[in-house]
Amino acid sequence: MLNFLNDYEYGCIPEIIDLMEKVNNQTFSPFGKDPYTKWAREIVQSKMPNTKVDIHFVYGGTLANLVMVRSALKSYESIIAVDTAHVTRGEAGAVEATGHKIVVIKSVDAKLTKKTIREAYLTQMAHPGHMTYPKAVFMSNATEYGTAYTRKEIEDIRAVCDEFGMYLIMDGIRLGSALMSNGVDYTLDDIARWCDMFVLGGTKYGALFGEAVCISNPELQTNFRFAMKQSGAIFEKGWLLGIQFVGLFKDDAFYKVAQHELEMADQLQKLLLELKYPLYIKSTTNQIFIYVTPEEREYLKKYVLFEDWEMNEYYIAIRFVTSWRTTLEEIQQLTVILKQAKQYKKN
Repeated sequence: MLNFLNDYEYGCIPEIIDLMEKVNNQTFSPFGKDPYTKWAREIVQSKMPNTKVDIHFVYGGTLANLVMVRSALKSYESIIAVDTAHVTRGEAGAVEATGHKIVVIKSVDAKLTKKTIREAYLTQMAHPGHMTYPKAVFMSNATEYGTAYTRKEIEDIRAVCDEFGMYLIMDGIRLGSALMSNGVDYTLDDIARWCDMFVLGGTKYGALFGEAVCISNPELQTNFRFAMKQSGAIFEKGWLLGIQFVGLFKDDAFYKVAQHELEMADQLQKLLLELKYPLYIKSTTNQIFIYVTPEEREYLKKYVLFEDWEMNEYYIAIRFVTSWRTTLEEIQQLTVILKQAKQYKKN
């Protein structure tokens, strides 16, 4: 069975497992007060040389998102996010369970726009004291539909945040894919400069687990650890989280994995177009979405693991995701199965 279900099914990259085996019989201070966590912070900070960031490691993306919102916002403040965002539709209401409303706006290619943010803010503030106060814009990069923001798009969003005194928070669980995407001309250092706080994903790039919360805005740094503890986000064996990011960033495995995932996805997307599978959305990252017929889906399910993305009476959209373990041979095998699916007739 070919596996294109997601980019975190497998264990971890050799750079991490080798390091874990090396230190497995050693003892370390708990709760992130160990040399590996310190080293990880120093390495990640070195990738953002022009912006001082406060770095904290947590074990999952949903946890990172809810802790960021909980720590940054007052009880009556809300976030603006698009309808396709993970915080909106994929986290069982985790952010709203912290007591903070999500002001949901319609996306354009799964993205926020300056225009839609402005409209949402002004609508919320039309009756001060009666609606929640939008204090943060919450964006995903890459988006949940495989698109990446351009430099201008992020700069425009930063400008509208500055205009209305809002924080810019980024879910960067797949930030590596965005940074390595064709046409993207910004770096992690730029992200740190634009965002008040953001997640730098590790799990999707070959870490066993773990994401880094990076806080650029000094006013949000002071009490973040209290929000972490209250949310159950301070890990006893914090050194294990530190090791993940040492392995990812010491020799830039993070960027190499992201590039590999994108190369495999690009090959797959080209082959899908050659086979006349219509794209659900044009992706520039490692998530590929296509339309299939019920018969094609039935055949594919026999040989390939993938995710049903959207289904209704008119169409079926499915998602393939490439990972650090994806090989060109697997892409070629998938191509054969996709060709056969075109000929499959339900009995």
